[in-house]
Amino acid sequence: MSALLWLLIPLFVGIAAGMWAWSTGRRNPGPPDLDTWEDLDRYQRLRTVLSGKEHCKTA
Repeated sequence: MSALLWLLIPLFVGIAAGMWAWSTGRRNPGPPDLDTWEDLDRYQRLRTVLSGKEHCKTA
């Protein structure tokens, strides 16, 4: 009987972890990001700035 009690510990831990994960989940996710072109433009500007020949040189 004591061996079966040891099997209850992982069971209760698993149930508690599942309840914790369920309770911390996002209930109402936000709308999808529909501004893909602006993100792409921002990424391209960042690449342009970082690929410039003139970089700040340290020490």
